[in-house]
Order: sequence, then C-alpha cells, then structure tokens
Amino acid sequence: MELFSGQKLDKDAADRLNSLQLAYLGDTVWELAVRQMLTCQALNVKHMHRECVQYVNAQAQASFLETIQGSLTEQETEIVRRGRNAHAHHPAPKNQKPGDYSSATAFEALIGYLYLTGRQDRIEEIFQTIIGGDNHG
Repeated sequence: MELFSGQKLDKDAADRLNSLQLAYLGDTVWELAVRQMLTCQALNVKHMHRECVQYVNAQAQASFLETIQGSLTEQETEIVRRGRNAHAHHPAPKNQKPGDYSSATAFEALIGYLYLTGRQDRIEEIFQTIIGGDNHG
C-alpha cells in the first residue's frame, strides 16, 4: 500500500497537534488505503462504496482498535488515549454509539500520527492485521 507521502513531521511537531487534527487526517489516510485495496479488486463503483463503508464507519474502526490494542507501542497507546479523550464540538452521528465514535476518533488519530511521522510501514502493518484477516488482502 504505497500512499502519497506528504511532509514528514518530527515527533515533537506531531505531538503538538491535537487529537482531532490527527483524526481528521487519519480518517482520510485510512479511507484512501481501503479505497485503494477495493479498486485493486476490480469491483464496480457501487460495490466498492458498499465495501468501503464497512471499513470506515465508527463501529468498524472501534472494533479495529480493539483488534490492534495489544500490539500497540507505549507511544501509540498514548496517541490512542489522547484520541479517545478528544471532544469534538458536535455529538456523535445519530446512527453511531458515542463509545464507538470515541474509539474511532482514537483509531483515526493513531493513523494520522503514524502518517505524519513517516510511519507508513506501521500503517501497512496495522492495515494487514485488520484487513488481511478479512479475506480482502
């Protein structure tokens, strides 16, 4: 999964970003990775969209975080903690549980942090752990 590699930030600069900023970027990075995978499966656009939604909603991302929780480094665990405690200035969408929404924000913050610090290899590892076990890889 070769993703566009933007400007890499050092750890201190990345740590200064708030969790919602990290999640904002992480949401896009995760969705791009999922869309890239689905495009390679030669599905039509309608089917790609249906499949994509299964990987980018709050409930799914909350379960992904649970799947990888035991393999996170201390630093990654701290990013997840910060992300889970971030408070958006809007409520969770009507069809999402607040706990799932909070966990999804934490997952997205982690992906955003890894991306900004140039750890695409770690994103790939997480992606394979989650998606690889889902017969999509």
